[in-house]
Amino acid sequence: MKVYNFEPTDFDPIATDEAYMREALKLAQKAYEEEEIPIGAIIVSHGKIIGKGYNLTERLNDVTAHAEMQAFTAASNYVGGKYLKDCTLYVTVEPCVMCAGASYWSQIARIVYGAADKKRGASRYGNLYHPKTELASGVLAEECTDLIKSFFRNKR
Repeated sequence: MKVYNFEPTDFDPIATDEAYMREALKLAQKAYEEEEIPIGAIIVSHGKIIGKGYNLTERLNDVTAHAEMQAFTAASNYVGGKYLKDCTLYVTVEPCVMCAGASYWSQIARIVYGAADKKRGASRYGNLYHPKTELASGVLAEECTDLIKSFFRNKR
């Protein structure tokens, strides 16, 4: 079944990306409050949030419980399948290699992230994303970076 999206003609993609990134930041803040690394992620399809998550690696004692992985699982359950071809992932920090690989297999259409991760980010290793996946970086980067830096500053 094809779902049509009737966006208004004055649609502003930058404002839309920022609005969704603010939702991901709320989840990152929740992770921060639970003493998890503060990364939040949401997946949007046709203007609707269909999956969300934040890091749960400490609570679940599971190194794979990243925010993106939680969001992929929720979105896949919502759509009833493993492919997220008409979806956008918004994540506060650049995906790691594992999450980039998961995004590849999901065939997600677009990934938007805030803060770059020069140490562990997937971009350090070349293009690990699906060839049809569009990337956008730096959306609310300062806010995303400040939150993660604050977390690690308080841990030291």
